Amino acid sequence: MNYQTASFLIALVWTISLLIAIPSAYFATESVLFIVKSQEKIFCGQIWPVDQQIYYKSYFLFIFGIEFVGPVLTMTLCYARISRELWFKAVPGFQTEQIRKRLRCRRKTVLVLMCILTAYVLCWAPFYGFAIVRDFFPTVFVKEKHYLSAFYIVECIAMSNSMINTMCFVTVKNNTMKYFKKIMLLRWRSTYSSSKCSAELDLKSSGVPVTEEVDCIRLK
Repeated sequence: MNYQTASFLIALVWTISLLIAIPSAYFATESVLFIVKSQEKIFCGQIWPVDQQIYYKSYFLFIFGIEFVGPVLTMTLCYARISRELWFKAVPGFQTEQIRKRLRCRRKTVLVLMCILTAYVLCWAPFYGFAIVRDFFPTVFVKEKHYLSAFYIVECIAMSNSMINTMCFVTVKNNTMKYFKKIMLLRWRSTYSSSKCSAELDLKSSGVPVTEEVDCIRLK
């Protein structure tokens, strides 16, 4: 892939993403969800007109398809094929230590892929499940006073997917943890050495006046 093709694809992805997000940005607003003890509870979300609810539900199903169902199906098919090639395909030749190490690296790659797919489903399924119940079965949440807290909890779980993906790559695939431990060990050693040197200097500096005072007493 050359530079022009890559630039075109990046621009195309950003353009499509912005176009898809326009309805959400247009109908997003602040509203008072409920009032308890003269305290206004402000909720920021999409407020569509009543006569456009069918468009909102169609738009939500479209977003649900391209953001959750489509990626899950695509990742499942691709990762299953990749896992079959990496995990079950035997390496020809004599099983030396280098070949065994290569096989272990392959299986770590498969574990990373499975962790990414599982984390994506577990993090985003509650969010979309909550949204489906809220939009298509609104009577479920009519008398639920903890509705807003539940929404923020499932949204927080969904947003944590990026952090979980990073942790999967760091702890399983790469040597980042090994280098991180080395850095922390070197930092601890440098801190310990500097503190030890400062303690020795304090002892030496505190010992000089005492010697001088003893000498003065002897002279007297």
